[in-house]
Parts: sequence; structure tokens; C-alpha cells
Amino acid sequence: MKSLRFPWICLVIFSVCLLLWYCHVMRSRFNMKTGLRGYVRLQFNTRSASHFLDFRCGRCAVVSSSGQMLGGGRGQEIDRHDCVIRMNVAPTVGFEADVGNRTSLRVVSHTSVPHLLRQQEYFFGAEAGTTYVIWGPEKNMRQDGKGKIYNALVKLAKKYPRTNIYTVTTEKVQYCDRIFQNETGKNRMKSGAFLSTGFFTMILSLEMCDSILVYGMIDGSYCSNANHSFVPYHYYEPSRLDECRMYRAHEHAKRGGHRFITEKRIYSRWASQGKLQLVYPPWTPQEHGFNQV
Repeated sequence: MKSLRFPWICLVIFSVCLLLWYCHVMRSRFNMKTGLRGYVRLQFNTRSASHFLDFRCGRCAVVSSSGQMLGGGRGQEIDRHDCVIRMNVAPTVGFEADVGNRTSLRVVSHTSVPHLLRQQEYFFGAEAGTTYVIWGPEKNMRQDGKGKIYNALVKLAKKYPRTNIYTVTTEKVQYCDRIFQNETGKNRMKSGAFLSTGFFTMILSLEMCDSILVYGMIDGSYCSNANHSFVPYHYYEPSRLDECRMYRAHEHAKRGGHRFITEKRIYSRWASQGKLQLVYPPWTPQEHGFNQV
């Protein structure tokens, strides 16, 4: 009897070990699948398992950096949303009445990372609870030691280990390129266009929010109106270039320009589908065709 009992004990032990291993594998796969693919947590500890951005919200406010925000008095309204999403390094201090003072998540361009580094005490002190999503081209975000911006972010994450910093993968950037082409019929790279931070912000917001209210974005026809007023490109840089003048310069640049006006026509199309609302200044959602980019 003892000789028969031993193989059964071994079989039970083996079965338990196999079950534990299976549960571990499935749990690991589940953890990797949770969150939004294309947004990966920046890891400075190579022993840490990378994971995707797990950030979901019901009602989101997307706040533009445009001078259109000035004088609107929408600050308290913005802060009442479940999440407040801002772009690049647009500050809240001194502008609370118009833009609010809460920041849940910032989408930041690789070109704005140096500004983050120069204002570390504000962004990683006063806004310590903010999640950062950084996008940029492969040459700046590569992880083989040659990505200048990526290397700077790794140092930043080491200095502020509680900060949540995510980078947009190359595959996600290419996905955004395809969306631009599908919406306009134009290849982004061949047309000489660079997607704006606003474009990446809108796509991320559509993925993570149940509903989105956008503040401070003008519609695609605003600058063509003869009676449009002078508005600073950024609300925190009142003496700088006029917004419409900047938009026109980028729209017609042969290489390296953001197609701000074209992008806003895309947003209007998305708004007509219901999830996205362009509340201030108010838009009337329209279906747009695109003859040129």
C-alpha cells in the first residue's frame, strides 16, 4: 500500500504545482492586458515588469492651452469633472478662474520635456499626483541609450520615483498616423505634417473617458471669419503670436507644420458622433471633407 501511495502523493504535488504555475501565468497575462495598450510605464529598474496605462475616467475635461481660455471663467466648471486633462506645460497658477486648478493627466510633447525639467518643483511638487504621458519620434524616445528625451525621463523618474510617467510607443504613434490618413485621405509624412499634442490628447481621451468636454479649442472655420479677434496662441503667453496667425503658418508649411485647422475639422467630425463635446467656445458639430492637408 505504501508503494502505491507514494506515486499518488507525487501526482498530487505535481498537479498543485502545475495549477499554481497556470494561475501565475494567467494573472500575469491579465495584468499586461489591463490598461491602455500603446502607453507604457517608464521603468528605470530593469527588474520591474512594464505595464500599460491603467487610467479610466467617466466625465473628462480636456483643457486647451489656447488664449481662448482667457476671460471665460470656466475654472470651477472644469474642476468639477472626474478628470482634468491638460497639454504640455500649460500652468494653472494665476489662471485658476479660467482654467481651474486640478490636473489629473498631462499629455506632453518631446519638445516640452525640457520645460518640465526646468520647472521640476512645480510639475513634480505642486502637481505630484499628475500622470504624465510623453510622446515623441523614435529618434528621441528610443531606449537603447541614444534617445535623448527618453534618457532625460529616466533620470527624472529616478529623482521622483512616485511620479507616474508613461511614454507613447512607436506602434501607437504609427496608429495615430493611420487615423490622420483615414480621416483626411492624406499620408501624414508625405504631406510634411507633424501631429500636434492636441491630436494625441484627443485620441487618448477617447480611449480612456466615457464622455469628453473640450475647453478652449476653436473650430476649423474660426480663423477664416473676417471679424475674428486677436487671441494669444497660449493663454499663459499673452504677448506672443496671434493664434490664427500661428495656425495659418503651420497649415501651409511644406514641411514640419502642425495641421491645426485640419485637426480641428477632424474633432468636429468626432463630435458629431456623440462622445465628444466642444463646449467652449461652442461648436456646431459638422461632417467635414478634406480636399488638402
